[in-house]
Amino acid sequence: MKNKANKRNKKNKWADHLTRQAKADKYPARSVYKLMEIQKKFKVIQKNSMVLDLGCAPGSWLIYASKMAGPQGKVTGIDLKEIKVRLPENVVSITGDILNMDDHPAVSAAKKYKTILSDMAPATTGRKEIDTARSFDLCMAALDCAVKFLSPGGNFVCKIFQGADFKKFETAVKSNFMQHHIFKPESCRKASKEIYIIGKNKKN
Repeated sequence: MKNKANKRNKKNKWADHLTRQAKADKYPARSVYKLMEIQKKFKVIQKNSMVLDLGCAPGSWLIYASKMAGPQGKVTGIDLKEIKVRLPENVVSITGDILNMDDHPAVSAAKKYKTILSDMAPATTGRKEIDTARSFDLCMAALDCAVKFLSPGGNFVCKIFQGADFKKFETAVKSNFMQHHIFKPESCRKASKEIYIIGKNKKN
């Protein structure tokens, strides 16, 4: 029994490592390290640019994106949940639904976003076929936003659960961007089925 308990404790310590690091680095969640890896490898966020973060709660990606865009850049986030943490001056958070963004002036006023990020995930049921289908629907909604609000040449980052519709989503991203990449950050939990598709250089 002790051996099993020790193994569980070691796993918990590993799982909590990035959570503790995020707290030390003043980010509300460990998910920030996924975006850091993506940015380091693919340079999706540019200085002095406009960034839109879909499903931005609890705010880690907003804070990091604001640093990458710099004080002359602007980051807008939207989520059903209100952001509780203090955000940098160049960040605006909206409590709302990404499916109704066309009517929100903070989002739809101008088609100037150079980067659109989506770390959205559905409420999971534990049933793979349902969870992956829900993830696919969220991803298609995020891609629709990218098509509407991303400027030509812009970049798109989207998390998806691997499942039956993965190739369909990959094809949809490929048709709208000059380049696309599939990437799983090392900071993802090992058992997670999530993976990221990066679209670069949006077509006109």
